Amino acid sequence: MMIPKYEAEQVLARALSCGGDFAEIYVEHTKENQLSYVNHQVDKLYDNMVSGASVRVFDGLRCVSASTSDLSLSGLLSCAARAAEVLGQGKAPVEIHLREQIPGDIHPIRVVPAGARISDKLDLVREAYEAAKADSQEISQVSAELLDFDHRILVANSEGLFTQDRQIRTRLVVNAVASAGGENQLGSCSPGRRSGLEMFEEISPGQVGRKAARQAVTMLHAGYCPAGQMTVAIENGFGGVIFHEACGHSLEAESVAAGLSQFGGKLGQKIANEKVTAIDDGTIPNAWGSINIDDEGTPARKNVLIENGILKSYLVDKLNGRRMGLDSTASSRRQSYTFPTTSRMTNTYIAEGNDDNKEIIASIEDGLYCREMGGGSVNPVTGAFNFAVREGYRIRNGKICEPLRGASLIGTGSEILQNIDMVGKNLEMGQGMCGASSGSIPTNVGQPLVRVSRITVGGR
Repeated sequence: MMIPKYEAEQVLARALSCGGDFAEIYVEHTKENQLSYVNHQVDKLYDNMVSGASVRVFDGLRCVSASTSDLSLSGLLSCAARAAEVLGQGKAPVEIHLREQIPGDIHPIRVVPAGARISDKLDLVREAYEAAKADSQEISQVSAELLDFDHRILVANSEGLFTQDRQIRTRLVVNAVASAGGENQLGSCSPGRRSGLEMFEEISPGQVGRKAARQAVTMLHAGYCPAGQMTVAIENGFGGVIFHEACGHSLEAESVAAGLSQFGGKLGQKIANEKVTAIDDGTIPNAWGSINIDDEGTPARKNVLIENGILKSYLVDKLNGRRMGLDSTASSRRQSYTFPTTSRMTNTYIAEGNDDNKEIIASIEDGLYCREMGGGSVNPVTGAFNFAVREGYRIRNGKICEPLRGASLIGTGSEILQNIDMVGKNLEMGQGMCGASSGSIPTNVGQPLVRVSRITVGGR
């Protein structure tokens, strides 16, 4: 236990001493470890520890907060007093009575990374590195990196909640560069889970390295993608990043409540093709973005955002829920105690459909197959996006043909939702770190293979 219950009660009472109708304390203790392997040797061995607390006070729709790295009782009381004094109102003393609530844990951990030997971790990154280097003589550079996080949180509030969670995550990141004739192409693969080192019983580090190398070599010998309007097939897994970025952020209550969402005021309305059902689910066992509780202590849940094209729900935190008249959907997340918590995604994906994957490809006479998506940019207000295609192929006469590079997908979130007209059956997830106002947090993106009937493709 990071702080005892009786101390949390005192801190919350102090937070409400100058007014307000709700107070909360969030306590964090996080250990991070990083092992990087480059040029046949350890390049970086890094560990970091973050601990501290934040106190929030609500007064209607107003929110004030303060944070501290001092977890002594006096430090926490001082932090609470700083938040309270901003309200500057008088109030009779309040008594807080907390009841501990133990969330169910559906994310079993067998091999805690922090307790593993450095030599065991080194074996994993070396295996990934050597596999990538050995894949092709054209592989000129490889980096392999093992990351693990042990994140403990405690949340208590003036409504009587006192709860805790421990989140352990592990991720392997491999980047490979293929070179020939003065040109370089990058390939990458970066699986991660809310689990310990047992993740590698199912995911071979060698396979991760070879996938990164294969992608780099394939793109090295690819021609350039032509530009224009095309029918596009976007593969499963990280292909879901387009929905996450161009649509998902517009469904977060922070943007909706501020009037900055393309989907504001559209609950119950049709915003997508009827084949599109989209879900944010923080309860998937051992998934990279999963939680037992959100950062306001609300138990994780599965939220259906879009069902058969109809907008069903937003992602809602407590404060923006007040502004919108909606209950929390267990969607409040933050990078650390130094960031204000707000509505964010967990594991967000387009659900499986009924279309046969082979028929999706066969239905495209001339188009683009996006096997792997890369990064991009999005205007959160309009939903306008531009995403790089990391690995693409030309489709001719219903068959996947030669590889193409330099492609990008350009459009808007509302447009692509309407133009997804075939949805396959091979749902997979891809891992990422999502940045927004409450910091960088682990999120899964996902989808099965989908067809977009028409979209602008950038190229040459």
